[in-house]
Amino acid sequence: MTSAPPDWLAPGAASPLDDKLGITIVDYDPARLVATMPVEGNQQPFGLLHGGATCSLVETIGSWAAMLNAGPGKKAVGVELNASYLRAATSGTVTAVCTPARVGRTLSTFLVEVTDDRGRTTATARLTCAILPA
Repeated sequence: MTSAPPDWLAPGAASPLDDKLGITIVDYDPARLVATMPVEGNQQPFGLLHGGATCSLVETIGSWAAMLNAGPGKKAVGVELNASYLRAATSGTVTAVCTPARVGRTLSTFLVEVTDDRGRTTATARLTCAILPA
């Protein structure tokens, strides 16, 4: 882990869905948040990583990025998600890298690239979050 979670972040703040999907944030840098998720257990019936699991990964990392950029006393909720699936992931782990497109006081937008173990892009997404008082 390059950047640790900030001190003001409550311990054990992962959501139950993140736990079920195996989503782990590995770098808390607000300018480049990174998270991983296993493909195993998150597939659709044909053995491919489920698009809904990919969207959950994007929502998780984008919402965390919005919250980290907003700072203490704020929360972030997704208001728009756009995802494109470019390549199937069938095994291993996918990694999501989230970078800000625009960080604002009430709305923030993030770009997310999801890659497989070989570094190939499997999906790209854009998430916009509303910033609210906690």
